Amino acid sequence: MNHAARTGSMADAAPPPVIEVENLGIRFRRNRLSRRSFKDLFAGSTRRTRSGEFWALRGASFTVGAGEAIGVVGRNGQGKSTLLKLVAEVMLPDEGHVRVHGGVAPLIEITGGFVPELTVRDNVYLTAGLHGMKRQEVDARFDEIIEFAEIGDFLDTPYKHLSSGMKVRIAFSVISRLEEPIMLVDEVLAVGDKGFREKCYRRIEELLAGGRTLFFVSHNEGDLRRFCTRGLYLNQGQLVLDASIDEVLDRYNADYAEV
Repeated sequence: MNHAARTGSMADAAPPPVIEVENLGIRFRRNRLSRRSFKDLFAGSTRRTRSGEFWALRGASFTVGAGEAIGVVGRNGQGKSTLLKLVAEVMLPDEGHVRVHGGVAPLIEITGGFVPELTVRDNVYLTAGLHGMKRQEVDARFDEIIEFAEIGDFLDTPYKHLSSGMKVRIAFSVISRLEEPIMLVDEVLAVGDKGFREKCYRRIEELLAGGRTLFFVSHNEGDLRRFCTRGLYLNQGQLVLDASIDEVLDRYNADYAEV
């Protein structure tokens, strides 16, 4: 099912913003994050970039309404994953701000939030608990989480011993059961096998049909068109186009063809 067709009337009535981004920027040093002094922080300093520093993202401004499905497009190293981490508040910006009205369910890095030495069972309870689920709620959904992940034979196995694909299974299964209104999905699903990936995609469609907001990073045009109605095109850390997903992909492909 084409998500764009399902939400074709979305543009008729703009939904209230759940994410507000204004002049957002973050700066890194080569191999480590640039650190500002307390004086810079309190003074609101926007120091010039020093030798060895670069802006992973700068000057990005946009809003996202409840229920929108946003595809974040761009080549590797252009700021896509950094943008998701800023929205998830995993990173703090050097410039501007991002305001998120509602909780976030992030599937950004397959190891994020999971403790390697703990078992799969313990990690389910820990990760869900960190996102606000009470133990009784996890108890009620535990079998559903494990069945979806198809990982019942490894409940008492340390997480660090799982394959990358198995880590994706359990991470997606836990995160997609959270009640948070905003879901962030990076390219981690590319690690999973084709059958499980399609299972995850059907789950994403269910969440979208229920009114969730989606940020989706992918290089797969078919997946982007399947889920998203709107796109953000990042190039060299700049937001160069905010438009329909079709317009964004056309612009991206045209730029790529010129290289």
